Amino acid sequence: MSSIEQIIKINEELKGIFNFIRTDKVVKPDFDEYLATIGAKSLTASQIEKVFLPYIFERAIGKESKPVIEMFIESSEVKNSDIAKAMEDNIYSVFLIKKVLKNGFELYNLINEKLYTVNSLTKMTNLRGIYAGQFIIARIFNYKSEYYLIEIANVLNESQKGDAYKYAVMKAVQNPELVYKDNPEKEKEICENISDMYKKFIKKFDTDEIITSNKYADDIIGSFCDDEVGDLREKIVPVNEYKYFDVPELRNTYNNFMENSVGGFATHNATYDVGIVFDKEKGLYAIPFYQTFCKIFEGENVENKEACIKYFLTNDAVSDRLLKRVSDKYKNFMSVINEVMNTNYTFDELIKAYKSYYLDHNMYSSATVLYSSQAFSGTFDFMESMLNKPSTPNIPKDIGRNDPCPCGSGKKYKNCCMNATVNV
Repeated sequence: MSSIEQIIKINEELKGIFNFIRTDKVVKPDFDEYLATIGAKSLTASQIEKVFLPYIFERAIGKESKPVIEMFIESSEVKNSDIAKAMEDNIYSVFLIKKVLKNGFELYNLINEKLYTVNSLTKMTNLRGIYAGQFIIARIFNYKSEYYLIEIANVLNESQKGDAYKYAVMKAVQNPELVYKDNPEKEKEICENISDMYKKFIKKFDTDEIITSNKYADDIIGSFCDDEVGDLREKIVPVNEYKYFDVPELRNTYNNFMENSVGGFATHNATYDVGIVFDKEKGLYAIPFYQTFCKIFEGENVENKEACIKYFLTNDAVSDRLLKRVSDKYKNFMSVINEVMNTNYTFDELIKAYKSYYLDHNMYSSATVLYSSQAFSGTFDFMESMLNKPSTPNIPKDIGRNDPCPCGSGKKYKNCCMNATVNV
């Protein structure tokens, strides 16, 4: 089958999915509610076709939270379409456009550091204004050894490179598997880093688990990862009281994510415990209130213990393996959980209910994955340089590219305030 024939077949499948969500008795009411929520209920049919793609890939329905695309695949009319299955395993990322091709693009994925040649499902004339050097937040998928561009959610100009990397890092923190998805070489690199770092951690601390204050956690992690010489154990300082409470700085959003992350735990106003845990297979975790959570199963009267338990169950940063670690340590783990949550779960049922994503994906810790991420290291270098940079004075209109930068950095203007962005 030629590429043109495959594109026709894929577009026919998309039309089938669109008809499905407009007619299925379970999906249709939810889709109508979705349109109303995003203020798109009054759109024309052709306009609705442009907004339904995020819905089918990111919306989950019912008690089982089943993705809409999965419901389509399971529908009796479809009989497990191979195209829809390929779409289900899509890659949603930030891409740098390296080249504009006759029938598509050459794209560099900022998150998994892989180069893709992708075919457009629409005529290239419909994509005028998109050119090499720009960034796109887009969705691609592999069908029969060829990649296809299924959705472009946003386009960022070259001057917005910092925003592109910021978004890429945030996505990587939220979904660490995106860093190595579809890139086995990257996953191999991460596994090798985990093995080396685990041996180094045990040699350094004689344990795979450290409890300290958030005021010292950054120093311990940073010094360890940078392989600094010296005894870090003097910085393992416990907190005076173990209790759970809300920490506003931990509620990261797109707007504050990088700023909070550059500052680290130590910049937070409150003092709380942080567990630095190294899992031999999945990597390094830094978990706020880890020891507070453990104290609940030691019978201590932990303040806000119900909220603490809910935090550990619903926080995506807490993996199934961390819960298993605590469960193995405390034999009363499930009885306490069930009493507080008013449930009757076994441990396996608890993990399936709250950590199913970990069961379905091979997940390494975000801290270890980001240690291997070029986007992460490059973005933080950029953020730190901007935080330490003196405020820029008014730029003379006649300043040359090679003139000293007026900000006083000592660099040429072209290498400083003229283009204060992250290098690719």
